[in-house]
Amino acid sequence: MYTDFQHFLRELESAGELKRISRPLSPRLEITEVADRCMKSPRGGPALLIENPTGHDVPVAINTMGSRKRMSMALGVGDVQEIAQELEELIQTELPTGIADKLRALGKLARFAKAAPKRVSSGLCQQVEAHGNDVDITSLPHLTCWPLDGGPFITLPMVFTHDPATGRRNVGLYRMQIYDERTTGMHWQMHKVGAEHMRRAAERGKKIEVCAVLGGDPACTFSAISPLPPGIDEMLFAGFLRKKPVPMVKAKTVDIRVPADAEIVLEGYVDPEESRVEGPFGDHTGYYSPAEPFPVFHVTCMTTREKPVYPATIVGIPPMEDGYMGKAVERIFLPLIRLTVPEVLDINLPVDACFHNMAFVKIKKRYPGHAFKVMNAIWGLGQMAFTKFIFVFGDDVDVQDMRDVIFRIGANCDPARDSLIIKGPLDHLDHACDIQAFGGKAGFDCTHKWTSEGYTRGWPELITMSEDVKRRIDSIWDELGL
Repeated sequence: MYTDFQHFLRELESAGELKRISRPLSPRLEITEVADRCMKSPRGGPALLIENPTGHDVPVAINTMGSRKRMSMALGVGDVQEIAQELEELIQTELPTGIADKLRALGKLARFAKAAPKRVSSGLCQQVEAHGNDVDITSLPHLTCWPLDGGPFITLPMVFTHDPATGRRNVGLYRMQIYDERTTGMHWQMHKVGAEHMRRAAERGKKIEVCAVLGGDPACTFSAISPLPPGIDEMLFAGFLRKKPVPMVKAKTVDIRVPADAEIVLEGYVDPEESRVEGPFGDHTGYYSPAEPFPVFHVTCMTTREKPVYPATIVGIPPMEDGYMGKAVERIFLPLIRLTVPEVLDINLPVDACFHNMAFVKIKKRYPGHAFKVMNAIWGLGQMAFTKFIFVFGDDVDVQDMRDVIFRIGANCDPARDSLIIKGPLDHLDHACDIQAFGGKAGFDCTHKWTSEGYTRGWPELITMSEDVKRRIDSIWDELGL
């Protein structure tokens, strides 16, 4: 894998996947306008290294994971599906019954056993230090992404906290608005683990220590957005992805370990009793999320490598870089969904629906009402609880093919009979619901209907050509010149 973020950038450049831009561009709107055009170009555009952001001497890297190829490169594989296949094999490991079975099981689990983070005494991320009043985070080229944004934001930070009750680490990716030289917002939404850690600190009347980390092996950044089961350490999962442990060094002013090969580390604390208006922010929903009170992060120390690169992204109306990151999550974590809902054969979380708004699910239908059982099961799975619309299809549908999906919705679904409407938690950023983070969700059964489900008319046959004729035409197709 990669020794650090700059190693990843060099590999992207060697593969023809990175474009250097030497012309000065402003971190206020100009870099993100270029990045947005690049991300929305027909082929997705390359990763960009902005070498001279105006007013700053730290280059900005953006769109580094903005294609399936680069997302796969970030995780050290030819394609992200390889990781899904490996997880599937691990999950399907049967309980050993003999010595040979035990050895095989140990071999499969060795990757996890060897993936635990490794403690080190020093790292690139601490080559340069600034403490107390010497800290000036505004010296970094933070991006103002959209015209109505409340200010510049850190858009790609790994935020490290520990559960005050158990000591367990969590790493999440939360945007951070820059307020001044030593304070930022901390956009911990109510359902996020970081917010839960802060609540538990508040119950003890304590502040919570925090580190915001930029850069390092991209497997670490991906792990921060991954919907891992409770209790699974993000840095352990990063070690699994990169096939070697993540080296972790103790921060200078807080009791938190951070990736030693990071570009930039901001250390400090959040006081649960303090909040400040954060936003607006042009978000992944394609709309500005409103200005609201959120916790404040106080930076007590900033460490960097000697010549850092500033990793960033921009979100907004799809397609954007986060679409490829989300698709990687969809592919890699499908085996974990199937562990709980084994009848699921495939799932498509459309980029244009911002992932959490819509899910197309393919199942092997076994009994009456099976589609409704699957809907309810998915709404009970972690972050899948925020899915507003679930469409369930039979095993003859390719849910990755939007033409097939739309055809089957129109052909197979009677909304009066095949819909299920419930209420429950929604994404914090969903602006359509009357009450923030709470509202309606709908599921639709788009499978073929059976007589045992009350359908008595006799389901018609799908129009297809005979296989014999297909083979005959296959043999003369080139001769037809079509």
